[in-house]
Amino acid sequence: MTDSKKQSFTLEFAPAALRELEKLDPGIRRRVFSDIEKLKENPRAHGVEKLETKEKLYRVHLGPGKNYRAVYQIRDQALVVLVVKVGDRKEVYRRVK
Repeated sequence: MTDSKKQSFTLEFAPAALRELEKLDPGIRRRVFSDIEKLKENPRAHGVEKLETKEKLYRVHLGPGKNYRAVYQIRDQALVVLVVKVGDRKEVYRRVK
């Protein structure tokens, strides 16, 4: 019997995304990071939306009250999820191309 477990993705963060995570309140940061970690198993889970950008970015609602967003790229060939922005829903889309 073979193990048909799907390969999981590696999670990587852009330096700006790490800085944005560090600015969050510690309790909120834990919840947001926990939600981001779920992207390793299924980066196109229910609730994930593709953004209308030339960089093929996706977004997901995170954290308490789902008031935070992560904007990320999915690199299927390398099995990598690259988180490029993290923040409050009111601020995160600024300067996303």
